[in-house]
Amino acid sequence: MAEAAIRPAALDRARVLQWMQTYGVYAGVAVLLVVNVAVTPHFLSAENFRTQAVQVAPVIIVALGMALAIGTEGIDLSVGAVMALAASVTALYLGYGLVPALLTVAVFAAVVGLANGALVAWVGVQPIVATLALMVGGRGIALVLLPQLKDLHNPALASLGSGDVLGIPYLIVIAAALALLVAFVIRRTTFGRQLLAIGDNRAAAKLAGLPVRRVLMLVYVACALLAAVAGVLATARLQASDPTSLGNLMELSAITAVVVGGTPLSGGRVNIAGTVAGAVLIQLLTATLIKHDLPPSWTQIAQAIVIVLAVYAARGRGKR
Repeated sequence: MAEAAIRPAALDRARVLQWMQTYGVYAGVAVLLVVNVAVTPHFLSAENFRTQAVQVAPVIIVALGMALAIGTEGIDLSVGAVMALAASVTALYLGYGLVPALLTVAVFAAVVGLANGALVAWVGVQPIVATLALMVGGRGIALVLLPQLKDLHNPALASLGSGDVLGIPYLIVIAAALALLVAFVIRRTTFGRQLLAIGDNRAAAKLAGLPVRRVLMLVYVACALLAAVAGVLATARLQASDPTSLGNLMELSAITAVVVGGTPLSGGRVNIAGTVAGAVLIQLLTATLIKHDLPPSWTQIAQAIVIVLAVYAARGRGKR
């Protein structure tokens, strides 16, 4: 009798965890929306939604690249430094025109991604160690190139940061387009299937003849390029380049969005819709606390609680 009573309880607990794993992030967003509608003045205004969407767009873009890296059972701690590097390079080369500046940013980001990928795929360094080195070195390079904040007065860059299409800011359009593109790559391309296979079992992927090293290189290049896009957009929105603070702790925000969104750190799966929802959840949580005059320390505590809950829910969600 005792065993019979325990089994339904264990089954119910497993169902609750499974529900949290699949829908928890969306439920969290819904709860925060309802709470804000009830207690936050002017929350339903179009201007507020526009502001929240513009602020979360760079986080979504960085989190998309982080999801790719985590899908291979890796991680990239250098994304914040790449954002800072993108800001510095944009400021230095903007005098030659916006397009040449953006191309130069892409080259710098690709070099960082190639360095990360080479250390992970060819040298065999653990991703967290390899990208930690670029996290420190990349921001150092950014500060060497541009030691202090620099105001930018460029109409083309200003349009990128504040312009819109049919009333929708460019930042939101770009973030949505990149999310759809990454989702398509993961679900519909050979590269996406190879990426997931490598994350599920790298040794088996090698034995199956998959180009493991090439895929890993491309993943870290893509992650760096997405971080560079976020850095350029953040610089365009602020109309200033500040490599000292831009991208600080962005790697933690991106990892949080990915994990909360349902992508396991053990690799083999990537949830793009959940990643976007995870970034929105963190943004709403932060905005809610700020609007109610709570200090930044409470925001950090709240994010830590969300991470712990996500990790707890992720138990047993790994490779299948």
